[in-house]
Amino acid sequence: MDALTAILTRRSTRLYLDVVPDRELIEKVIEAGRYAPSGSNSQTTHLMVITDRKVLDDLADAVQEEFAKMEITEGMYISLKASIKASRNGSYRFHYDAPVLIVTANKAGYGNAVADSVCALENMMIAANALDLGSCWINQLHWLDENEKIRTMMMQFGLLEDETITGGLILGYPKAGMPDRTMADRKGNPVTWITMKRGR
Repeated sequence: MDALTAILTRRSTRLYLDVVPDRELIEKVIEAGRYAPSGSNSQTTHLMVITDRKVLDDLADAVQEEFAKMEITEGMYISLKASIKASRNGSYRFHYDAPVLIVTANKAGYGNAVADSVCALENMMIAANALDLGSCWINQLHWLDENEKIRTMMMQFGLLEDETITGGLILGYPKAGMPDRTMADRKGNPVTWITMKRGR
């Protein structure tokens, strides 16, 4: 699959087989993330790869518990509101029970922390599509970055004290067998062209 096709046909996957992909495939996805661009080539994005089912279950329980405590406020991001509501009824699994969760972190106070991590995440999602794996952006741990319970848990899994959680993704074999590659219409992301006029 060429790069442009991998980009244009990437879709989010939320239903997975309960099978951890071969280590070699996960490593290829990780390598794509590690080769993403970064500000001044800083290469400070930290990737934490979780495949332990107990750890994934414990994280899901903790995230549900902490979201359930949060107040919904006016102007709050719609996905965050949905996460809080789902947590309150006890049905929330932020990682959709995928077999792999890759969490990104970067240096706290670094101006490009989120941007660099997002470049790595996008590379990994495109690579996953090219390798016939499903993936989906997962941002809930970033929203809970300042939550003491979540930070304590993540520090047990490798998060450093001087790092901030910047995002994550889930990964695995799609339940349908192959990723959904139906190209979705683009209704947003407007484009403005500024071109040189002839005769200048």
